[in-house]
Amino acid sequence: MREEVQAALDLIRPQLQADGGDAEIVEITDEGIVKLRLKGACGGCPMSQMTLKMGIEKVLKEKVPAVKAVESVN
Repeated sequence: MREEVQAALDLIRPQLQADGGDAEIVEITDEGIVKLRLKGACGGCPMSQMTLKMGIEKVLKEKVPAVKAVESVN
């Protein structure tokens, strides 16, 4: 599943990088929770939780049905 999540994240990565940010996979739990570390501008952005839920989580759930949720970790 990690490869599928990484491939889906790679689709989103150009938009994150265009704004000076990025995201990396920290962990994928057996329950389908993807834990990401937001980096660069995304790490301190006040809109990062909206980006995480409305952007990244939405795409990952569409591309990888086993994904149940996406969480941010430091």
